Amino acid sequence: MTAPTVASTRAELAALLADARLAGGRVGFVPTMGALHEGHASLMAVARDHVGAGGKVVLSIFVNPLQFGAGEDLDRYPRTLEADLLVAEKEGVDIVFAPSVEEVYPGGDPMVTLDPGPLGTVLEGRTRPGHFAGMLIVVAKLFGLVRPDLAVFGQKDYQQLALIRRMVDDLCLGIDVVGAPTQREHDGLALSSRNRYLAPEERLEAVHLSRALFAAREKARFGVHAALDAARAELRRAKTVDLDYLVMTAADLGDLPEQVPAGTEARILVAARVGATRLIDNMSLTIGAK
Repeated sequence: MTAPTVASTRAELAALLADARLAGGRVGFVPTMGALHEGHASLMAVARDHVGAGGKVVLSIFVNPLQFGAGEDLDRYPRTLEADLLVAEKEGVDIVFAPSVEEVYPGGDPMVTLDPGPLGTVLEGRTRPGHFAGMLIVVAKLFGLVRPDLAVFGQKDYQQLALIRRMVDDLCLGIDVVGAPTQREHDGLALSSRNRYLAPEERLEAVHLSRALFAAREKARFGVHAALDAARAELRRAKTVDLDYLVMTAADLGDLPEQVPAGTEARILVAARVGATRLIDNMSLTIGAK
């Protein structure tokens, strides 16, 4: 494998992308905050599949301060650039954009921002006010700098994915947003950079989140209430999981009707603190499927 070329400034990135576009082919983009794991690697593989051997895959590594609220883990969020570059090399990434905060926000916090709208005020938006506004502004800026044909995001952050798709549609950005399946550890726990914060006993407790979702999927054939009851029963087995929310929504995160027709595609989402670490997960399921 050839090591990716690293750009740390806008000018360096623009020069690399100009050369890439002269060579033809599509540009696939994977925005991350680093601390890469197999879940991120799967996003790079999806991007490569979409652009093919003749295209270019661009990976960004940037811990965005605007999406961290007061008391959140910005300072302790892992920065592992050397290890991340090895992951990028293994996955055949062509360009890594690893800018400083000053490079992304040269004048300080942006004066023009994005309002995530009603979807940004529920679930994670209710718990983390300002998070999605900060996320959308950096994604929009990165889209403007990279100008990709497609961008790949994981379904684990499902609300984020839905908001990015809405932004791309509403602002006519012309980027194909691809949602990649959630990658899981051997026991089902969703891969996350924050898993490394878990103490061994907390790691054993955290798996109840994914087990709750799998339990809901198993019982979804009996209806919404049966699915939620199964998930709650699994969460009650946990001793130190502090639940934030467990909800069932339509596939687009809208409300389900009071009477849900058989065959309806839905989404169950969970968020909780395990010790000092906040984890989220979600899963698709079909109501009334036999």
